[in-house]
Amino acid sequence: MLQNIKTFTLTNIIIGLTVLMYLVQTNIEYGTVRMGLNILFLREGYYYQILSTMFAHGGIGHLGMNMFVLYQFGNMIEKYFGKGIFLALYFIGGLLTSLGSFYFMYSIGFNHNLVGASGAISVLMGFVALVDKSQRSGIITWVLIISVAPLLIGLPIAWYAHFIGLAIGLLMGFFIRASLLKRG
Repeated sequence: MLQNIKTFTLTNIIIGLTVLMYLVQTNIEYGTVRMGLNILFLREGYYYQILSTMFAHGGIGHLGMNMFVLYQFGNMIEKYFGKGIFLALYFIGGLLTSLGSFYFMYSIGFNHNLVGASGAISVLMGFVALVDKSQRSGIITWVLIISVAPLLIGLPIAWYAHFIGLAIGLLMGFFIRASLLKRG
């Protein structure tokens, strides 16, 4: 039993919470609208949406894909950089990505309901792209593919959240790396 203790990482706990919140979202009236990020953020004071949007998803496929990528990147960051850095990247970066995405949607007149963890996951990917040069071009290419390819076939995707998250991850990575280098 103790050999399975590694399954209790913060990443895996967040994955479990996200699945649980998806079940809540799908079982309450207007759950996707209430938990997604949309104009109710401003009009009705649903300020919690900048966080709840990271747990809401557009379907089981969307949830599965995001949790698979979170599992990979989150556990890797936790293992090599620690739980604190992972949590800061995921939650602070995710909240900043939500705010940036809302500002983008609002400023150009998009009336969308933003759901999914992919913005926060893109923060993690941006961080890894900064600190691991060997993965940089692959990660940036992947973010471009997952952001543009669905648009080409007509899928509604928040491509801007991916790019904002990637940029925030790169920026946070720059500051985290500088901080780690100062410590020695």
